[in-house]
Amino acid sequence: MTAATIVTTRLRQHARFGLAALAVGAFSVFGSPAQARGPEGIADVAEKVIDAVVNISTSQTVEAKGGGSNTMPQLPPGSPFEEFFDDFFKNRKGPGGGSKGGDNGSGPPRKTNSLGSGFIIDTSGVVVTNNHVIADADEINVILNDGTKIKADLVGVDKKTDLAVLKFKPPKPLVSVKFGDSDKLRLGDWVVAIGNPFSLGGTVTAGIVSAKNRDISSGPYDSYIQTDAAINRGNSGGPLFNLEGDVIGVNTLIISPSGGSIGIGFAVPSKTVAGVVDQLRQFGELRRGWLGVRIQSVTDEIAESLNIKPARGALVAGIDDKGPAKPAGIEPGDVVVRFDGKDVKDPKDLSRVVADTAVGKEVDVVIIRKGEEQTKKVTLGRLQDPDKVQAAVKTDEPPPEKLVTQKALGLDLAVLNKDLRTRYKIKDTVKGVVVTNVDANSDAAEKRLSAGDVIVEVAQEAVASGADIQKRIEQLKKDGKKSALLLVSNGDGELRFVALSVQ
Repeated sequence: MTAATIVTTRLRQHARFGLAALAVGAFSVFGSPAQARGPEGIADVAEKVIDAVVNISTSQTVEAKGGGSNTMPQLPPGSPFEEFFDDFFKNRKGPGGGSKGGDNGSGPPRKTNSLGSGFIIDTSGVVVTNNHVIADADEINVILNDGTKIKADLVGVDKKTDLAVLKFKPPKPLVSVKFGDSDKLRLGDWVVAIGNPFSLGGTVTAGIVSAKNRDISSGPYDSYIQTDAAINRGNSGGPLFNLEGDVIGVNTLIISPSGGSIGIGFAVPSKTVAGVVDQLRQFGELRRGWLGVRIQSVTDEIAESLNIKPARGALVAGIDDKGPAKPAGIEPGDVVVRFDGKDVKDPKDLSRVVADTAVGKEVDVVIIRKGEEQTKKVTLGRLQDPDKVQAAVKTDEPPPEKLVTQKALGLDLAVLNKDLRTRYKIKDTVKGVVVTNVDANSDAAEKRLSAGDVIVEVAQEAVASGADIQKRIEQLKKDGKKSALLLVSNGDGELRFVALSVQ
């Protein structure tokens, strides 16, 4: 393994780095091994769809910093342009090496340009690209394969899937492409990527499908197609085709230590793209389904506590009082294993299928409660997107000197009172037994319980004191259980399940 750090890279190409990018490109011509020959159909696909692939050019006004317009561009060490730019920028400075005018290096706002890719899905001038290609742009232009440049308007964006839809007025008849079925892709299938890498213009690369349903933790609905087709900066928003010439993905991310392709690229699958694009064209925004639950993974320990074999599904840790799940009878501790006819293997599965389901649709939700399957009918609401992230407030203050506590499972436990609520900032609506200390060598410490957490239930029964918890643990041991399932709340009332060993 090299010392370089592997990073996930968005693929928008800033135009001001063009010279450096060309230098990197020239090196790779001599440094990369020859690629194996692909199937004969690649040339036919490229010829069929190339005119539907466009370049996206954006401009943005930014404040000049650290020298403003006099800032020297970053070039590779030893670049033949280094001496030229060094002389050029020195000549623009006043006496003493400072900027002309005697300022501190600041300057007026300036324009910066970026380049990406996109593709036409409707001959009326509708283009799909990545949101990060056009984010914060003052002006967006679409450049056709023949070089024609047309100003485009933004129809809508979805930040969670990093997709955007543009519209422009066609100056002539256009070529469009259609979406294929990404669900039919198999590992090893050949795919073709077309885009604008390093601002070079329409470029065709080919490879295979390396993996499907890849979750790289870049968003709540990750389910990427992974490919080894060469994808580089500037390919953002470009299409990934199958050998029938249908779009089966939108090239979005790469993993690379250098910013260049190492054969690990990711595309948003067409099944996701088609649904997002339809809503953006119809509403200008996304209207996702909402179940109104907080969910977490079902670990082996939690599965054993809930009599679920094998471990699967999404564990309901909390219910929104105003959400659709509550009137349907879904409760904390339920495990969702099937939603609207689709199996739920983990929380990500549930998040994706709920989001993709129409608002207002009545669906069957299969849950496991106390080891038995039940079916609940839920009418989905609409997910609101406030774009807020709230962090739980913790405190390291020690407990009061004369506080009466009991020990269990490596925890010091106390009955909630006014002083403890104030000390740990626990809301009045939170009921249970407060944790005042955690043994550093205990299973509880490994599961990240901390002082200020409140144990609400043990083995799905409410507790109000340390004695209640000890009684439940003793019963679990008699029943031959290996772990105790705790429902734990933070000070704000957000719940989660934690399984602790009772051995």
